Amino acid sequence: MGLGVVILAAGQGTRMRSERPKVLHRLADRPLLQHVIDSARSLGAERIAVVYGHGGAHVREELGAPDLIWVEQAEQLGTGHAVEQALPVIDGVDRVLVLYGDVPLISPATLGSLTEDRESLLSILTARLPDPAGYGRIVRNAANEILRIVEHKDATPAELTIQEINTGIMVVETHALRRWIECLENSNSQGEFYLTDIVATAVSEGVVVGSYSPADHFEILGVNDRVQLAALERHYQRSTADRLMRAGVTLRDPDRFDLRGALDVGQDVEIDVNVLLEGEVLLGDRVRVGANTVIRNSRIGSDVEILENCVIDNAVVGAGSRLGPFARLRPETRLAARVHVGNFVEIKKSTVAEGSKINHLSYIGDTELGSGVNIGAGTITCNYDGANKHKTVIGDDAFIGSNTALVAPVDIGEGATIGAGSVISKDAPAHELTLTRAKQLSLKGWQRPKKSK
Repeated sequence: MGLGVVILAAGQGTRMRSERPKVLHRLADRPLLQHVIDSARSLGAERIAVVYGHGGAHVREELGAPDLIWVEQAEQLGTGHAVEQALPVIDGVDRVLVLYGDVPLISPATLGSLTEDRESLLSILTARLPDPAGYGRIVRNAANEILRIVEHKDATPAELTIQEINTGIMVVETHALRRWIECLENSNSQGEFYLTDIVATAVSEGVVVGSYSPADHFEILGVNDRVQLAALERHYQRSTADRLMRAGVTLRDPDRFDLRGALDVGQDVEIDVNVLLEGEVLLGDRVRVGANTVIRNSRIGSDVEILENCVIDNAVVGAGSRLGPFARLRPETRLAARVHVGNFVEIKKSTVAEGSKINHLSYIGDTELGSGVNIGAGTITCNYDGANKHKTVIGDDAFIGSNTALVAPVDIGEGATIGAGSVISKDAPAHELTLTRAKQLSLKGWQRPKKSK
């Protein structure tokens, strides 16, 4: 068999000061551990084992998947002990890659380069950091060969000056890993079985330890508190923004852009500041997205203009449409081409056909709205009777006057006109004017009430 992956995710993460396990805290709206699992899957691993401890039930519940093997580390006795717990469930693989559930930005490309090294029984991922405090140091000989890894707390003053650090990520031939783990001892300041001690054991057997370093040291940074989590979030978002700009997207300020999911984008797209994209989002050619807009799991056709402060959630917007400012499209909204949805308009679970306009202060829910329809300001579809939802159907070319209430279920015929201020509770015939208004009265001598002294 090929590659097995062991992901160490048993730490409590006390510095997060949270009831949630550290590996479930989110980066780009995905748990830290999910990022690592996705990278492991990209390698085509035969088996992926996750070693869990603190809050393990929550971790399994949130991230459980058929291709994952869950291994409990009941006692926290160190990284070597954690990997030892996983060895029985990955029995039969040729090599084992060790990853960490709180190192979310490790890339498939870096892991691919590390695992390509088949000349050594053991290869480790190292990095040079401007401030290596807290990390184990890579000790090399005069020939630049790796001799051992010394943990920060066990390092001498001279060893603390070394800038090359151990990331903890390594790939090991399985038969050697089993033998070396059996040799581990816990005679160190932490009283733990360090997985890194297998490096010195390998060297003592004459093994030349291979190494590889990532191009971006952010890949190997772990999360121990919320400050570090925020730093990795911003790095991730800026890297994403740079990639999009190189692909032809205009970002007015790449430091004020967030993608929490996947974006499929066309040509000449422009995105203003503080835009948040979540889930699966498609933006067609020449789409313009205004500031402070949220788009979630939606498809936006070409030549759509979205003005400021809109929320688009699980919706489809047809080509050439115009939205906002302050428009909200709720789930199951489907707009055809050249639809106008204006300020303070909310649409939910409705279809709007080509060329229709809902420009001001309206609520359209559970509605089938035809083409060429004009919805006047303040119109609402009264779709809920307190127990059930009901549908409104508005035919092509209908004109709905301002401040109209359409009490569903109701059918407005093709070309019908509804007078302003009407409450329509019965079907309105096609090509006719329908309105419900009381007679207008003016009362002579009426006095407006005055405030008592």
